[in-house]
Amino acid sequence: MDLEFVCTHAGRPASALTRRDVARALLAVPSGVALVALPELRRALIGASNPLSATFWDSAKATLGAIESGAATVGDVQHWLEATGTEPILLTRSFYVWPEEDERGETTGEMYDLLVAHLEERVVAGEIDPDALAAEDPAARLAYEDLQERWLVAPLPGDGRVPLEALTDEQEKELEEAWDEEEAYALSELRRVVGELPEPPLPERELHTAAARLREMLTDAGYPGSVLRACAGFEGAALPDDDTDLWLAVAAGVSGPISDLPEEDDTLEEFVDLDGDVSHEDSVLAALCAIHHADWLAAVTALARRGPGVLASAERIARLIAESDDVEADVDPDDVEATEMLFMSVTPLWAELGIIDRDQVLTPLGWWGLPKALERAWNSGE
Repeated sequence: MDLEFVCTHAGRPASALTRRDVARALLAVPSGVALVALPELRRALIGASNPLSATFWDSAKATLGAIESGAATVGDVQHWLEATGTEPILLTRSFYVWPEEDERGETTGEMYDLLVAHLEERVVAGEIDPDALAAEDPAARLAYEDLQERWLVAPLPGDGRVPLEALTDEQEKELEEAWDEEEAYALSELRRVVGELPEPPLPERELHTAAARLREMLTDAGYPGSVLRACAGFEGAALPDDDTDLWLAVAAGVSGPISDLPEEDDTLEEFVDLDGDVSHEDSVLAALCAIHHADWLAAVTALARRGPGVLASAERIARLIAESDDVEADVDPDDVEATEMLFMSVTPLWAELGIIDRDQVLTPLGWWGLPKALERAWNSGE
């Protein structure tokens, strides 16, 4: 740990090193090593006509000492790094969180580097006072946050991109790609498992009875019709004429809701009443959307293997998921309870569809239709 190491780590000559460069290099080695190297490193930078400041060196010693003793938190270290004056704030005022360096996409990496360069220019211009930041000056910290927030929402010179918009666009694209990849894998596993099982017979009478009840239910304004319409994406659209298509569309929607409740149901009074309760319909949809692909896969394949007559209560489903051989999971008792809570929103809808009966037991219709509905929910992108 010497000046050459810091220069190599930062990719800059000694005369151009910033406080951030030195801080990052110090954090790249064990804290004990960094503490021992600190005095010699300071002398070397004085010799390179880049002494930094006494405040910085005092803060470095204090922070490294706290790390070595185990007293420093991750937040303490991040705050010290930000106090160098050229480190982007991890959590912005816009609630954007900068990813770790090895998790940044191309655009995120570019924007991060541009912001660092912008902050370096502001330090040179005297608009940022790193010593005041290191001294925990509230006004300096507020100004530092303001400066970064203004940069994030202002168009870049040259191409006019707004950094925050570019960052969130890339983040959303990455999330969509990850979601699609997870869904594709779950679909392939579903097909593999179901392909190894005998094909359940179609209970035609039960299907037509359930579809007739469903057509009537979908015309009702309240729950469960409102939720089932949103799940299937039937708001403002004509219902399928074919009973099988109708039933599978709604059953698939429970596993992967297509739309939200109509906006007119969300009144201004509900939004401004922060102490008000979330509607039952909204809470049900939120629960459906919160269930992971792996949980749906484990639940449906477990029921498909056991067949009609198996208990399919929320509690039993949570246990089947925890014990599943089709997904890898390090199950915590709290996870089982949380899964049960989510599926408490599923089982009443399954009952309305005839997937389970009044005793929460899987029916022949559920045995036949659940795997097909789940495949339909995950097959929309193919």
